[in-house]
Amino acid sequence: MATYQEIRQMWADIGMDLEKHDEFLNSFPMVFKEILLSQQNRPQKMNYFSNVVKTVHGQRPYELYEFKQKGGKIFGTYCVYVPDEVLCALGAVTTGLCGGDEFWVPGGESVLPRNTCALIKSSLGSRLDRTSPFCQLADMYIGETTCDGKKKAWEILSQYKPMHIMDLPQMKRDQDVRRFAAEIWDLVKIAEDITGNKLTAENLSRSIRLINDKRRALQRLHSTRQASPVPISGKDALTVTQVAFYDDIQRFIDNTNVLCDELEERIARHEGVAPADAPRILVTGSPMALPNWKVHHLVESSGGAVVCEEMCTGTRYFENLVDETPTDLDGQILAIASRYMKTNCACFTTNSGRVDDIIRLVQDYRVDGVIDYALQFCGLYSIESHLVKAALQDRGIPFMHLETDYSPADSEQLQVRIQAFLEML
Repeated sequence: MATYQEIRQMWADIGMDLEKHDEFLNSFPMVFKEILLSQQNRPQKMNYFSNVVKTVHGQRPYELYEFKQKGGKIFGTYCVYVPDEVLCALGAVTTGLCGGDEFWVPGGESVLPRNTCALIKSSLGSRLDRTSPFCQLADMYIGETTCDGKKKAWEILSQYKPMHIMDLPQMKRDQDVRRFAAEIWDLVKIAEDITGNKLTAENLSRSIRLINDKRRALQRLHSTRQASPVPISGKDALTVTQVAFYDDIQRFIDNTNVLCDELEERIARHEGVAPADAPRILVTGSPMALPNWKVHHLVESSGGAVVCEEMCTGTRYFENLVDETPTDLDGQILAIASRYMKTNCACFTTNSGRVDDIIRLVQDYRVDGVIDYALQFCGLYSIESHLVKAALQDRGIPFMHLETDYSPADSEQLQVRIQAFLEML
């Protein structure tokens, strides 16, 4: 394990703004302790994930720093549509770069309109301020075309680092799946040039199994949340999924399965982190990048239990597996494209699959009410909330729409609304 002196030298070596980064480090521990560590009766095996978050700018970046010194390549990704299978097969490491902290928003606003969603502003701010070691370490950024704000943000980011943009089809017809397969082939060629390695059916097959195993571990974890009382808080379950975007894949799989062992023992003992009669809440909508635990904290500090997330930092990230049966590259790439195109982002038209997923998850997780969360100025999810609301109300499923950002300024107002929603349930 690297010492603090070694980590700080690494920060300097990769060009971080140490003074500004110290400001971030001074603010983060308080939020971390107040929201995560203050919880009662946490699973003991959550300690691993808490330590990853606690040292998120230290130990994992230092591993990547050593990896780069040995000639390894790192791809920073901004979306769950970037196929980790391909990059992993070529010997590279991927790491998520989406910003989830208010600290980085002013840096993003230095080049973006204020009426841009917090996720985009925070993501750009972390790079422009040079306060994210993951942004500094990446050899290439990979974005996608899921919204207009992101598309223009990538043009700004490309001034600072090589940037590859994957064109995501906006419909889900057979020809769209094939078109996305062609996008993946374009990524293969670029990644082969950068890594100096060649994609083969053999190394891609191993990578597909590995990434599927990560999804299986997350599926196992989240299935425990169907129990009553729920054995893990929504904040902790969300944290595990957020860590999945950064951590070493096999280490993450191993520690997630160890956590699941403990949770399944808790279920057998009927032990939970909230009363069995606590209102069970599904949160759907915009992604919640680390360390955005705002809505979960407000729900759970008001007496509710968040038992499921239908979002890119939730079920969309791990629900569908890549078909492992194809043995040739063309078949494998098509299987990867087919899997990723099942992800129900609000950028698609039509996106009835998302509504179908929410209704199914409401039943599977015995949900009492749905909170539809949209980041302020996220037009896609704000507009789609109308269709989600109508579908749920037709089925008698209680629904509440929240629009917010990363700032704590509206927390009291939101808590009043959330408390009223829970009391209604």
